[in-house]
Amino acid sequence: MKKIKSLALLAISVVIFLIACNDKRSPGRVYMPDMAYSRAYESYAEHDSTSFTTDPFNKGGKLIYYNSSPVAGTIRKGEKSYPYTMPNDSNGYRMSASIKNPFDSISAADLAEAGRLYNINCGICHGEKGAANGPMAIAGHIGGVANIASGEKAELADGTMFHVMTYGRNQMGSYASQLSREQRWMIVKYIRTLQNPKAATPATGTKATTVAAGTAKADTAAAKK
Repeated sequence: MKKIKSLALLAISVVIFLIACNDKRSPGRVYMPDMAYSRAYESYAEHDSTSFTTDPFNKGGKLIYYNSSPVAGTIRKGEKSYPYTMPNDSNGYRMSASIKNPFDSISAADLAEAGRLYNINCGICHGEKGAANGPMAIAGHIGGVANIASGEKAELADGTMFHVMTYGRNQMGSYASQLSREQRWMIVKYIRTLQNPKAATPATGTKATTVAAGTAKADTAAAKK
């Protein structure tokens, strides 16, 4: 009897060994695989209407509610903390005028970077100088482009301009996915230099200011000679 048990145990051990070593790349059976491996989901893929719903009033039931929008108040990884909580509605647009630009001043380097970002994202419609004469506007591909260098739009508050870049308005779409909060505020600061060239003076203590001061001293010394 003991011999039969020993043989049976040996046979079971051999079978387990062969099964376990059959394919080293396979993890074998997994308990609760849905918990071990999350299902990959493409954010912008078309939803299977038989399984998912984006209707906030139809949560639960047989359909899975899925909202691809980030949680309110969250900040993207690597982005500085410039929270903006105004809602995307008429009331939020009105209240945005009270929001102050976190950039009290801007360095020459940041101003140059803001200008580069403006020309890439905004200048194609609004024009290099903000006079609504960008290539897309001139070609007639987009109508109703605003002149942001002068006139009514130039009177908008910094917060309102940021609000429009964040959510879009009329013909203009949102640039929140293309530009970080910091970059949008910087561009607002750059647009002010298009409206008022004197605003282009870099902040005190910047590299550009130091260079300019050194040049002025050299010119004064040369004049005395």
